[in-house]
Amino acid sequence: MCGRFYLFSTGAVVADLFDLAGAPDLAARFNIAPSQPVAVVRLSEHGRELVPLRWGLIPSWAKDAKFAPINARSETAADKPTFRHAMRKRRCLVPADGFYEWMRRGKAKQPFCFRLHDDQPFAFAGLWERWEGPAGPVETCCILTTEANELVRPVHDRMPVMLERQYFGQWLDSTEQDAEALTWMLRPYRADAMRAYSVGSLVNSPKNDDAQCLEPVPRPVEHCLASANASN
Repeated sequence: MCGRFYLFSTGAVVADLFDLAGAPDLAARFNIAPSQPVAVVRLSEHGRELVPLRWGLIPSWAKDAKFAPINARSETAADKPTFRHAMRKRRCLVPADGFYEWMRRGKAKQPFCFRLHDDQPFAFAGLWERWEGPAGPVETCCILTTEANELVRPVHDRMPVMLERQYFGQWLDSTEQDAEALTWMLRPYRADAMRAYSVGSLVNSPKNDDAQCLEPVPRPVEHCLASANASN
């Protein structure tokens, strides 16, 4: 799954990666959590735009906002009523510099940070929806997940779908409404292009949102991953 991520790249860097018309004003975020606003790239009649959407997708037909999943399984999203419409017409990209996942070891949970080897930003494959709430329309989003690659698997069996840049346009193109035709790109990202390390407990609370969340802890990630592999 994906329950926490971060984005601290500047607006200029994000604009270049996603071919935006202008550089957005982005505040550095180091511990983005569900229900919070997240930066999302989608297509409008004027081209690609970056907008803040609430993380937790509320289907357009929902009676209230209680049901708001933050993730959608890429293998079944095209068929699930919650995500089916968005998979056909409302696909988006969620810019990120990396994400966190927690390894369960008995009653304890060790957080890990995952990012690209070159420390460049990338995109999660996402979906968005518009829900008519009592106070007006609410726009929300979720992140697609897939099976974990070799790097993530010792920590968790799922990981967010990270799209290659060359697929951005195809994913955003709402004229392609055959969602099944797009599932081939929703695969695990190359493990050899990523790196991982263990971080401290600051990231456990969404109240903590600064660069200290990314600081490595003394225990090497290799030891934790090796231990997990040995016990599987």
